[in-house]
Amino acid sequence: MSTRTPGEDVPIRRIDRILAFMSLGLLLLSIVAFLAIMIGSATGADFATGVWPFLGVLVYIAPIVAFILLVTVLIMSFVRRARANKGT
Repeated sequence: MSTRTPGEDVPIRRIDRILAFMSLGLLLLSIVAFLAIMIGSATGADFATGVWPFLGVLVYIAPIVAFILLVTVLIMSFVRRARANKGT
């Protein structure tokens, strides 16, 4: 009877890559929006009009969504690894 060696890994699925890159993209977008708000406040921009309210909300929402996506990827990989080690 053959056994699995510790070096064998479970292959990475496409959905895992998509969620991981979405998480990274949201974090980078949030950082860019934060820097834009800092630059806008230094130049005296009017934050009540234009794209500024959207950027303000984005800075608060995007890191939370990115964290949820990252936790989802981790849970999915733990479940997949547990199933692979359990039966197959």
